[in-house]
Amino acid sequence: MKIALINENSQAAKNALVESCLRKVAEPMGHEVFNYGMYAADDACQLTYVKAGLLAAILINAKAADYVVTGCGTGEGAMLACNIYPNVLCGHLEDVEDAFMFAQINDGNAIALPFAKKFGWGGELTLTYMFEKLLGTPSGGGYPPERVEPEQRNKKILDEMKKITHKDMMTILREVDQDFLRETISGEHFAELFYPNCQVPEIAEYLKAL
Repeated sequence: MKIALINENSQAAKNALVESCLRKVAEPMGHEVFNYGMYAADDACQLTYVKAGLLAAILINAKAADYVVTGCGTGEGAMLACNIYPNVLCGHLEDVEDAFMFAQINDGNAIALPFAKKFGWGGELTLTYMFEKLLGTPSGGGYPPERVEPEQRNKKILDEMKKITHKDMMTILREVDQDFLRETISGEHFAELFYPNCQVPEIAEYLKAL
């Protein structure tokens, strides 16, 4: 699985720590981690949580990433920004129980973390344990066992509802403010990470043309 990490500007200073915890857990499991920044608070590409949501949607809809790890101060803004897009199902996680149950019950493909809350001593341990619970077991298995069948049925219904209620990604890319879109994909390593992994030529060609 290709996992993309995205930090918005208020929490950019934690990017290296989050990346380290994510790689420590994900890579021994056979997953790849791609760090899209922000890498530092003074990066030329300033990602707000709104831009982080758009970038997450581009990566998932272009199949350049299978999963996105993002967040903001509270995690709420990043979660909301991700969930306005097609094919993105983002959960707001604060602890290991959230991580396990989101994976098993909701079977999403993105998470938003509250990087400014309860992030003193042991913050890196919490991240590590959450990533272990999130990635350590195939998702969608259901929890508790007696709820597996209705949960899996509801997930399929939710996926179908998102198809009905959302525009397709190419329409969004054409209609969104083009300067905002350019800023969103202007990260230092965006091109080298995104284009080799993008599996939807139409999206790649549109972004390159910008």
